[in-house]
Amino acid sequence: MRQNISETATSFLRCLEAHDLAGCRSMCTGGATVWQNDGQGVRAIDATLQQFEAFAADVDALRYDIIRQFQNANEVFQQQVLHLRMADGSDSKVHAAVCFRFEGGGLIDRIEECIYPVPTAEAP
Repeated sequence: MRQNISETATSFLRCLEAHDLAGCRSMCTGGATVWQNDGQGVRAIDATLQQFEAFAADVDALRYDIIRQFQNANEVFQQQVLHLRMADGSDSKVHAAVCFRFEGGGLIDRIEECIYPVPTAEAP
């Protein structure tokens, strides 16, 4: 039975958590692209996964929490938080709004990710 696209978007993140980049790639079309608000423009999914692999080399653990998720016929939009435990023992969080666009066969064809800062509460 085929997964619905919300489940596929979640499975993509679970594969990232497990450093299963081949699993991530298998969920995407051949021409899948990624846009992030980092000023680098649109990149091929393969380049993005290579960049993630280099980033994850300094990470001891990572976990995605999906805060909200909405679906229409061919897109999943979600708000998520990436929790990181770095090799030096420090922790950090990366908040993002992400849109996964799907093409025929339920494969991811485009990912748009907007990372945004969330102010921390200051101690009185």
